[in-house]
Amino acid sequence: MTESKEKLFSEFPPVSTDEWMAKITADLKGAPFEKKMVWKTGEGFGVNPFYRSEDIEGWKTASSLPGVFPYVRGTKRDNDWKIRQDIDVRDFRAANARALDLLQKGVTSLGFRFAGEGVKAENIAALLEGICPEAVELNFSTCPGRTVALIALLADYLAGKGVDAEKCCGSIGYSPFGRLLKKGLPDEGGTEEAAAVLEAAGVLPGFRALSVDAYLFCDAGAYLSQELGYALAWGSEIVAQLSDAGFAPGHVARKIKFNFGISSNYFMEIAKFRAARWLWAEIVAAYGTECACDGKMSAHARTSGWNLTIYDAYVNLLRTQTETMSAALAGVDSITVSPFDSAYRTPDDFSERIARNQQLLLKEECHFDKVVDPSAGSYYIEMLTDSLAQAAWNLFLETEDRGGFYAAATSGAVQQAVNASSLARRKAVATRREILLGSNQYPNFTETAASKIADNDDACRCTAAADLPALDFRRGASEFEELRLATERSGRTPKVFMLAVGNLAMRLARSQFSCNFFACAGYRVIDNLGFETVEAGVEAALQAEAEIVVLCSSDDEYAEYAPAAFKALDGRAEFVVAGAPACADDLRAQGIKNFINIKSNVLDTLREFNRRLIKPQDGKHE
Repeated sequence: MTESKEKLFSEFPPVSTDEWMAKITADLKGAPFEKKMVWKTGEGFGVNPFYRSEDIEGWKTASSLPGVFPYVRGTKRDNDWKIRQDIDVRDFRAANARALDLLQKGVTSLGFRFAGEGVKAENIAALLEGICPEAVELNFSTCPGRTVALIALLADYLAGKGVDAEKCCGSIGYSPFGRLLKKGLPDEGGTEEAAAVLEAAGVLPGFRALSVDAYLFCDAGAYLSQELGYALAWGSEIVAQLSDAGFAPGHVARKIKFNFGISSNYFMEIAKFRAARWLWAEIVAAYGTECACDGKMSAHARTSGWNLTIYDAYVNLLRTQTETMSAALAGVDSITVSPFDSAYRTPDDFSERIARNQQLLLKEECHFDKVVDPSAGSYYIEMLTDSLAQAAWNLFLETEDRGGFYAAATSGAVQQAVNASSLARRKAVATRREILLGSNQYPNFTETAASKIADNDDACRCTAAADLPALDFRRGASEFEELRLATERSGRTPKVFMLAVGNLAMRLARSQFSCNFFACAGYRVIDNLGFETVEAGVEAALQAEAEIVVLCSSDDEYAEYAPAAFKALDGRAEFVVAGAPACADDLRAQGIKNFINIKSNVLDTLREFNRRLIKPQDGKHE
């Protein structure tokens, strides 16, 4: 008996791209396709609403295999990654106890950060007591000038314990140009210091000694093409400088670890890591290395700090979870998830446990580690990978034309470009074109946060004065948080009354919009179902002792209701019209000045109301 196989949906004829475009054009009714349907990304390219197999036909990257040059589909043949947690070390024995506890809770990669004065043999011994270096990835970060000493002490410790250094893996974390970007401090050691680190790291063959800390760009609000383009230029600068110093390019490349950030741009982040491996492999190959495997990128990923918020902080769990998912699906080597409360205090045991479990869930319950590059073949992801690679490559070439990454960073060009992007993104947050849930949209009306904020102490003790531009690490929500904290700390909360009248649907929609608008500043909003007359609404607002009265109605009715409400209120409270009616100019002529709508700069508007209603507060929390 033979089995007959029928192709699914064979009764439906194929539809060509031209037919799809004809249908879309007809539905748009004359509106331009490029304007209405193409997403203009901050990365500098457009994204179409749909893609088809013909868009990626003949692409070698779309048909390549995992573990095969140019590694767009991954540098390994599985999708396992290491779960990393970092420890800021103050007390080395306490840090050791904590590390041992973490290893019992699912962590497979440890990161230790400590100041340069802590680089002593007895401290390294105390830190690693009871830890099997062959069974866990070990990552260290200290002051650059003490990195060579740290390598020697670590090698001595392993030898003293009879551990085979070749079976150990991790990173040392010497970051050329990191001080320049973070604090505007010149790279005083230069090539000589990096060369000494690389030379010393020969005793630790499984450790990557040189770091490209691309997460700095992510935390400073850079677009993905900037993070990737500058990371590639940074890595290439290291290879170029140390090659000139006499090291083989392939050897240098094998000692570099890329530490990326992960933003909430889900599909674009998947594409970023795929493009990163691809472009880095091509760059290393261009140096004439002996083996294509020298270009295998070692990529660690950490969730973004830029989009973490103080208010409605549990939403940070959703942000970091989607970020972790995108990095895991993209095939990175290890991931650090920032605890949800890290934006405003030193994380506690609960938040750190949740952060670890976010990765464990993806492995143990979602099985993300079982499938290599699951996005491969997706027309959308493949197109994003190619488009992002092209944008990053153009920036890489532009940086090379400036004399390389070091020259561009020393001139301030890198920092200025990233800070300009951060400013543009914060303006987008201010106008709600970029949403940070709980901060600039749908805030928790009754939440307070001033009492939970505790300054985090940086492990670095560098005190040198900055000579060069530095990256701006203000978070996307920081300005909204300053505004709301000013309200909290003032000791008084302005009341905002919704004067809803007229058209039922419009008044309800606009009162909801206005409640969310003013709650972003921590004001108390007083909503209602509406009033029969404007005069009744004004009377209720005055009885409630409102300092701001928002008229919520339809555009057609504002010509009548707004002047009447403004007159009845008679200056006893700030008067606001919710919307952008055609009669706005006529209303302004009658003395009505305040309008809020979807095109408003929410931040600037609320700042102006704070200036009028709340006394300025000393001190701000960034």
